[in-house]
Amino acid sequence: MISISPKDLTPQKLQGYLQSAVGPRPIAFASTIDTNGTPNLSPFSFFNVFSSNPPILIFSPARRVRDNTVKHTLINAEITRQVVINIVDFEIVQQASLSSTEYPTGVNEFVKAGLTAIPSDVVKPYRVAESPVQFECKVNDIIQLGTEGGAGNLVICEVVKIHISEKILDENGNIDQKKIDLVSRLGGNWYSRANAGLFEVEKPLTTLGIGVDQIPSFIRESVIFNGNDFGKLGNVESLPTTEEINIFVKENISVKGALSADDEEKVHLKAKEYLDKDDVLAAWKVLLAERI
Repeated sequence: MISISPKDLTPQKLQGYLQSAVGPRPIAFASTIDTNGTPNLSPFSFFNVFSSNPPILIFSPARRVRDNTVKHTLINAEITRQVVINIVDFEIVQQASLSSTEYPTGVNEFVKAGLTAIPSDVVKPYRVAESPVQFECKVNDIIQLGTEGGAGNLVICEVVKIHISEKILDENGNIDQKKIDLVSRLGGNWYSRANAGLFEVEKPLTTLGIGVDQIPSFIRESVIFNGNDFGKLGNVESLPTTEEINIFVKENISVKGALSADDEEKVHLKAKEYLDKDDVLAAWKVLLAERI
């Protein structure tokens, strides 16, 4: 067994050890608004419930390790003292991950992640319609844990309204743990699905992904794809070129067959096969080939 003093580690290395050892961690999908009313949405895995009476949730938007800056969520929470914490299930995990992309101030992550913003009843931040449970909260306190990169900021939230999808309830009106299909964070790209165990989600690009809003409507309107598929498709920096698409089609007989059938559903099913294998660029090439 190795023994290490935290002071002897770089902030990045220390963060990696902590996140890999302490898990799985639930995910707070936090919705806030800025002073102009612009929505912001971002996931945080330093999160849990700490009291039921009063109902208290705490999450921690840490200072960025790489440059010691703070996140828009923290700034908004400090100013407005309101937040909605949406619970992340497997159906929206890819979109939640995409929303953590460091888009510039003023960019609406609801739009970029392809999620639906719906009004709250008590607080001003919007709720995520696709989330199975949504907690409207007032911010009671924010405790700064340090001033260097990686330092947390405990946002202590009191729940003032709860919204629960009927789809996840059992016959007694309780939340069915299998139906809610929760996901949680571990280290690196690893997540855990309560119903199925470990899986990976590719981290958002350090350069900006195009976002779900830039996916053509003929793809977004397809019945073949789900929210996680759109999250994957939106996490690319740029689309493949016509030359790259033509080479790919020429080298893949099964793709040629799907395209020659002149059946959009078959083409989308072929792209879905690649998405299920996390080969996102191949999926894009299939989808765009039918429009060349």
